Amino acid sequence: MCREVVYEIRAMAIPVLFIHSGGPQGPHEGSDDLVKYLRRGLREDHVVLYPRMPEPENPEYELWKLTLDRELSALDDEVILIGHSLGASVLIKFLSEELCEKNIIGLFLVAPPFFGASGWEVDEYLLRPDFETKLRQIPNIYLYHSRNDNVVPFNHLAEFADKIPNAVGRVFENRGHLFTAGLPELVDDIRNLSSHNIRNNKLGAAN
Repeated sequence: MCREVVYEIRAMAIPVLFIHSGGPQGPHEGSDDLVKYLRRGLREDHVVLYPRMPEPENPEYELWKLTLDRELSALDDEVILIGHSLGASVLIKFLSEELCEKNIIGLFLVAPPFFGASGWEVDEYLLRPDFETKLRQIPNIYLYHSRNDNVVPFNHLAEFADKIPNAVGRVFENRGHLFTAGLPELVDDIRNLSSHNIRNNKLGAAN
């Protein structure tokens, strides 16, 4: 009986696919602390999936794209996507250039670099000039950035906000780049969005 109850809870959980940053991803490195914080905060009603991307210390977009496509293909229709740093930029590029048939409940972008900004002209990660048009099908987009980020300049947030005006921006003063102390606002945004989505699904079923 206990096993059946646990299975039912996990089966009802909303999948959250987290694409990590570039660089080392060992304990307390890269996105490790942030993912652990999310798993504690979201608990049993979400499943945070944290695939290791190929060669994170020497990342190649084409390899990350293939891995992301494989991970998405393994999921059911509804999914929440989170990207941290390079992982966020990869998500944006992938979603704006590839066919994705999943129902993306929300796209959460933590400290994303805007490739194309001054000093960040890296050909393989450059976005198309009209990349934002392909993101309009995603109803909920959130951006998180700290002013004291010493990896991705804070002005990259303005670049994305200008291109994606419907995105909700969360600005912080002293959270750094890795958000090692956690990001409760992200947890709250995901929980609120998931609750809203569940309520709407129930209303739709009742009608």
